[in-house]
Parts: sequence; structure tokens; C-alpha cells
Amino acid sequence: MSVTWLKAQRPLAGFALTYTVWLNTLNGLLAIAQAWCLAVILNAVIFDAADRTAVLPWLWGLLGLLPVRAVVLWGAEQTAFAAAAAVRITLRDRVYRHLQLLGPAYLATERSGALVEILTKGIDDLEGYYARFLPAMSLAMILPLVLLIVVLPLDWLAGVVLLMTAPLIPLFMILIGSGAEVRNQRQWKQLARMSAHFLDVIQGLTTLKLFGASRREVEIIGTISDDYRVSTMQVLRIAFLSSAVLEFFASIGIAIVAVFIGFRLYGLALPVPPWFVVPEIDFLRGLFVLMLVPEFYAPLRNLGAQYHARMAATAAAEQLIRLLDAKPNHAVLANEQRTTVIHFAAEEMTRPSIAVRFEAVEFYYEEGRPALCGVTADIPAGRRIAVVGTSGAGKTTFINLLLGFLTPTSGRILINDQDLAQLDLTTWRQHLAWVPQQPRLFQGSIADNLRLGAPTATLDMLCDAARQARIDAFIATLPMGYDSIIGERGAGLSGGQIQRLALARAFLRDAPFVILDEATANLDPDSERLVQESIDLLAQGRMLLVVAHRLATVRKADQILVLEQGRIIEQGDHATLAAAGGRYAQMIAADQGGIKRGE
Repeated sequence: MSVTWLKAQRPLAGFALTYTVWLNTLNGLLAIAQAWCLAVILNAVIFDAADRTAVLPWLWGLLGLLPVRAVVLWGAEQTAFAAAAAVRITLRDRVYRHLQLLGPAYLATERSGALVEILTKGIDDLEGYYARFLPAMSLAMILPLVLLIVVLPLDWLAGVVLLMTAPLIPLFMILIGSGAEVRNQRQWKQLARMSAHFLDVIQGLTTLKLFGASRREVEIIGTISDDYRVSTMQVLRIAFLSSAVLEFFASIGIAIVAVFIGFRLYGLALPVPPWFVVPEIDFLRGLFVLMLVPEFYAPLRNLGAQYHARMAATAAAEQLIRLLDAKPNHAVLANEQRTTVIHFAAEEMTRPSIAVRFEAVEFYYEEGRPALCGVTADIPAGRRIAVVGTSGAGKTTFINLLLGFLTPTSGRILINDQDLAQLDLTTWRQHLAWVPQQPRLFQGSIADNLRLGAPTATLDMLCDAARQARIDAFIATLPMGYDSIIGERGAGLSGGQIQRLALARAFLRDAPFVILDEATANLDPDSERLVQESIDLLAQGRMLLVVAHRLATVRKADQILVLEQGRIIEQGDHATLAAAGGRYAQMIAADQGGIKRGE
């Protein structure tokens, strides 16, 4: 299956791959001409006692062929690299786009290290297949046939030897390579597992240090690395064995032809039956044929040498196929089915006119594990809504469905009376701002991080958004201001500063619908106060949906949805639900008890 898939990607290389094959074929034809020139020169000098003037044209021809062959080989290398680069660039772009299509719901189930290994080494391993193996395979079918056509009229006995020994090389290449391919695939899986585990350990190094488990993880990584070393050596052992076998049969073929030619040139009888008519041969033809024999085996030997590139590519292709065959958990419709969204975005979807309705929405991550069960709720335009519940109640699923990362198993979500499944998700998300519990900041300047949602924002717009998010005073203290560099995941910043930068990003985006996932979690009182002030300002003139674990942040909500085991069991404002004595009132009592114990 992986080989079929690799062949299907061949058109991505364009004409560069074809040019590579023909340039290599041209180099083979030039090698024939070079061998003929050399044979004529040696025959004339040794047997005909020709002087330099007689062989000078042939010497100039021989000298001219050398740079021409060098240029042709250089061109073949360049076109081969271009072909492989085109495949790698296209596939990497396809994988990135597919990962974006799969969304966070899929990425949460995969190990980051394994995905990184596929995107980097996995795709890079395809280079050898398209740049070296495919041209070698094509050349192995073309050049030996051309050489046979040249050799057979000159010495059919040598041609018969070539015909009999040539099939042995690909035969043993396949026999030995089949065993190496299984081990190579096992090696690839071990490498992906090792990369994923190592990345997980690096990301959790602080926790491992605190619990004294770092030395144990070092031993585990050592064991995994040693297993990978052993499997690598097994693959290399078979690869070297394959090369040795190919060289052996090529050497045997060359030796047999050399013996047959030498016997006849010396006038010795070959050990053949009396009825076997041995063709005569002169020095010129014998030397020419003998120089062509290595060129005959060279494409076959090169094909065997590049078979390892094929094995590496098939192992990587298996992982790419698995990734590209993964289906997203949300609906993907063709552009022609989404014409309503343009009208929707341009005329109806202006702040704060977004209204959302869940109609009997159910979602199952897997059979028998419902995350949401028959959820029906109205979220009127311009309101401040809170979704509360214990861990595992379905809050994250509720948000992922609304963001379009998941599609309901049954039921539907309406945006201004239009089914979300029929809307273009990119256009829908342009009207959303999302502030997660742990905002993602990237290596770069503060300005670059703020401009993620508004790439064309000016410095004045950045300053205004930072002021509203209560982070402008901190940025002003930095030596380079908005050009100050921050580390990956906001390294060098406090939790409150990271959260306020995320809020500034939401202000800058100026979306009509803002989703907050417990923006005040894990903050000190001063940071929580500043963040809460920013949230109150952000809520003005917008629809605000707050996912809350701490109930103190939802008191100002116009409507509170209480989730439990995937169902909405209560809804109303804070005062109504607190007086009802239901699940929300119990959560308030538990929350207040936790605060007192913390004091």
C-alpha cells in the first residue's frame, strides 16, 4: 500500500524527474562514446603503431566528453533534487493543512513528538526515493538494454553472459531487501516512539525533578535509545549484505566476460562443447566490450544501493498515510455548498447580532461514551453567558462544538438560524475571539503575538488593545516595548501577564463573539482583579461566553448553564439558581468552603 501511495505522488515531481532520467540516460550514451574513443586510441597506439597526429582527433573527442559528462551529471543531480524538493514541499503543505483540518480534537489524541517526526524526518526520508531510487529504477530498465543492443552485434557471447547474470542482481536485491524492509519499518516506529517520549520528558522536566523521577526517565530513555541502536544496526547489516551480494554478482559477470575475451584474444580454446561455435574477436572490439560491461552492471548495482532509500521512504509513507487518512470530527463541505455564509457574514453577522441555539445536540467521542446528551439551549445575541460544571461535565466539548472543531453526532447548532455544519468554518471563526485557560504565546516579539488575530494592526491599535487589557503599563517598562522578545509559551512572563496579553489579542481582534475558558484560573488576587476588569470591558457590546470553574467569575452573567454528565440540568441567572437550592447552589457552597479552607 505504501509503495502504491509513493508512486501516486510521483506527478508532484513534475517534469524534473523525467529530465533526471533522460540526463542519466544521456550520460550512459556518452559513456559508450567515451569507451569507443579510448578503445580506438589504445588499439591504434598499441597495435597499429599510430603516432600522436593520427590519434589526436580521438584524444580531443575523449577530452571533450569528460566536461560534457560532468555537466550532464551535475544537471541530473540538480533536477533530481528539484523533483524531490517539489514532492517534499507539496506533501509538507498537505500534511500541515490536513492537521489544521483535523483540529485540536485530533491533535489532543496524538503525541507531539511523533507528529514532529513525521513532519520533519518522515517527509525528508522521501527525498531518497524520488531523487535517487526512481531515477535508478528507470535507468536500470533503459541503459542495460541500450548496452545490450551495442554489445550483441560486436560479441554475442558476451551479450549472452550479460543476459544470464543481469537478472541475478535484482533477484537477490528483492530477496534480501524484503527482510530489511520489515526491520526498517520497525526501526521507524521505534524512532517515532523515542522522539515522542523524549519530547514528553523535556516538556515535563520540571515535574520530574520535583518528584525525583528524572533519573528513572534517563534510564528509560537510555533503554529506548539502545533498542533503536540495535534495530538500526540490524538494518545496516542487511543493507551491507545486500551491497556485498550485488557487487559479487557484478564482479562475477565482469570476470566471466573478461575471461572469454582474453581466451579468444590469446587464441586459447574455451571449455565449451565441440559443437559450440565460438565467435572470433579482435582487440578493438574486445577492449570496447570489456569497458562497456561495468557500465552495464552499474545501473543495476546503483539500483541495489538505492534500495535502502526505498525502504526508508515506504516506512515513512506508512505514517503519512495513517495521518492523511485520519478523518476530522467536524463536517467538511465543498465551497459551492457554502454560498450562504458570504451573505451571512456580510449582512447579518455584525456585532452584536449573533444568536446561537443548540437543538438536541449529542456528541460521542466513542460508542457508549456520551460527552453531551440532548443539549438544548438558547444563547441570545449580545448576552453574557456562563457554562459551569464539574470536570468531565462536557464544558470543553460544548466549546469545541461551537468553535467547529467537532461536529454533533446528532442534533444541530444554529448561528442566526443557519446550521453551523453548513457554514464555512474559516469565515465563522473570523467572528470569534477565544481566550483559553492557558493561552499560547510563541517565540517572537510582543507585537507579533498580539497581531496573530489582526496581522495588519498598527502600533496605535496595539497600544489601545493593551490599555484595555491592563497590560500597557507592563509593556512600557520593557526596554524595547512592543518589540521585546518573549520565549515559547510566554517564557519570562507571569501567568497574569500572559493572560492579559491574550485578552489584548481578543481586544485587537474586535470580534462580536468572545469565548473565555476560565481566564482567571491560577492567578494571584492582583492579576485576577486586572483580568476581571478587562473581561468586563471586553463584554461591552459583545456576546461573551464564559466557561467557568470558579463561580466567582460568573455572578455577572445574564444566563448560567449548569452542565452535569453532558446534560443541562439548570439554567438561569446567578440569583435565581442560588435561591433554587439545586446543583448550582451546592457548587457555590463547595466553592465557598474551599475558599475558607484556603484562608
